[in-house]
Amino acid sequence: MIYVWSAVALAGVAAALVAVRSFRPAPFPAPEPWTGPLPDAAPPPGMAIYQLPTGTYENRAFLAYRGGAFGDRRRFAATAVLVRHPRGDLLIDAGFGADVEAHIAAMPSYRRTPHELGATVRDQLRARDYDMARLRGVVITHAHWDHVSGLADLDVPIWLNPAEGRYVDRAADAAVFREVASHRRIHHYTFDGPPYLGFPASHDVHGDGSVVIVEAGGHTDGSVVVFVSLPDGRRYAFIGDLTWQMEGVTLRAERPALLRMLADVDATRVREGLGRIVALAGRMHVVPDHDVRAHDPIPLWIGSADQG
Repeated sequence: MIYVWSAVALAGVAAALVAVRSFRPAPFPAPEPWTGPLPDAAPPPGMAIYQLPTGTYENRAFLAYRGGAFGDRRRFAATAVLVRHPRGDLLIDAGFGADVEAHIAAMPSYRRTPHELGATVRDQLRARDYDMARLRGVVITHAHWDHVSGLADLDVPIWLNPAEGRYVDRAADAAVFREVASHRRIHHYTFDGPPYLGFPASHDVHGDGSVVIVEAGGHTDGSVVVFVSLPDGRRYAFIGDLTWQMEGVTLRAERPALLRMLADVDATRVREGLGRIVALAGRMHVVPDHDVRAHDPIPLWIGSADQG
């Protein structure tokens, strides 16, 4: 979840951060780059990924990562990713849905976000006559409203692991998820596989190494990273909210201290997970969920030649 404040609150936060930031903050320590082999993967012919942007926020860089500029206004993505596979397709997150205005209104006033709406995932799939029977479900990177709003439009299973299930049972920030999930099927999965690229446990969705979910809690209890391998050798890491912008990876810049306190259930675990991703960044394309730039290399579903 992104935190965006009213003008008065924003000015107060800015003053507090400036007061403690008279110098450029140091990045967190650089991890050793991953030099070992990447895990085996046998993605089948025809497998592909597409981005489905559903809208954007406006936010300031200084709220997203330590050292970000107050005057740097950015569009933050609310984008789902469709992973096509002969054994069944998956969405990674669901972006803004048709009821997004109500979902935003449910937030405290100081956290309601300036935003622009695009077409929902459902409408983008329908526009290309997508066969919904192919869709096995939606893997949520975590249960915050800006990742799950679009679930309300999709009558498909929601993939949920036990730790995130415990989070949604207790967390105020999961209220939208609870409301949406009460009308949807839940596919419970566990991390039944071995450690994967430094993460402690994994779940291989198809058994071929093409889509592997790893536990990466800290932002929420059961946050995940989804690794995707394509037949042409390209690899992706969809890292949810381990960082909100690419500078978290390229500059090793965490969220500001105040935001770590407000946004993360365990900031130490977030740093550990982000460090693992930094170590891998030279080996695959890393996609923080809210960075528009990170999604740019992924083809748009609405502009693809794929018809179903």
